Amino acid sequence: MARLTFVEGLIEGMRHELRRDPDVFLMGQDVGKMGGAMGGSRGLIEEFGPHRVRETPISESAMVGAAVGAAMVGKRPIIEISFGEFLPTCMSQVVLQAANLHYMTAGVVTIPMVLRTRIGDGPYRGHPQCYESWFAHVPGLRVLMPSTAADARDAMVAAIRDPNPVIFFEHMWLYHGARDEVPDMVGEYDLEAAAVRRAGTDVTVAATGWAVHKALDAAEQLAAEGVSVEVIDLRTLAPLDIGTVAESVRKTSRIVVAHEAWKVGGIGAEVTAAIAEACFFDLAAPPARVGAPHHPLPMAKPLRDAFIPSIASIAEAIRRVRREG
Repeated sequence: MARLTFVEGLIEGMRHELRRDPDVFLMGQDVGKMGGAMGGSRGLIEEFGPHRVRETPISESAMVGAAVGAAMVGKRPIIEISFGEFLPTCMSQVVLQAANLHYMTAGVVTIPMVLRTRIGDGPYRGHPQCYESWFAHVPGLRVLMPSTAADARDAMVAAIRDPNPVIFFEHMWLYHGARDEVPDMVGEYDLEAAAVRRAGTDVTVAATGWAVHKALDAAEQLAAEGVSVEVIDLRTLAPLDIGTVAESVRKTSRIVVAHEAWKVGGIGAEVTAAIAEACFFDLAAPPARVGAPHHPLPMAKPLRDAFIPSIASIAEAIRRVRREG
């Protein structure tokens, strides 16, 4: 076992595949000597050199377009988009090209590329937008959002090996947080499975990214009140593992979905709609969603802290579905 931070897990996953497969390479802005935004590629250029860890100009559309072309001829590029708020600048390359080319060529072409980017609130109070539901809506893309260091490493390895284009969202607040135990050997990672992080019998909470840890804290608080909360880490948003969530809801009869993205159109809306279809007669209370208000994110700290879903707001949603059921 090693004790790694989330970002160290990400780097170990990339290092593992760069060593194993000479067709893997990383490219992006400042991924070389600077070590990537927030240290997201630190140490890789020293081991693999500038041919495998490539600096790019400040043009997200150009770097993703180049990655699509490289993937078409058998390479396995990893593209780092420094922050998720820059994703709109390369939507054509991601949505119209990477996601579609396998289908448009009747399966002749595959696009084995990983686009990784940082989202959510972070220590620098900048670049906070959470656009994951945009990409989960697009067929042909896998969308991942791990929440632990072990998952960060193993999901990165699985994503690089996958023949499909993968969007890999990394929550900034997790980057340099608490260390987790990570096995020395890379484990098998199911790119289509959620994970049950805490077992419970009274309420199911399905969450993403940093909200998983907030949900676990809320569950710990509510245990003192006699409420048993099951916490599910969705971790893969496309395809979405509704089966694991539905199995939990059939046991608890109540569901809360929590994420940092805007509540309107967020992944929580898809989860609650799917659960209503699959488990309507098992529900003792209406599903509850916890997400950000439908407004631009404030930059000032007091407003920002009120805006972003908290442990308290998740705990209150759990209490509410208990009262209503």
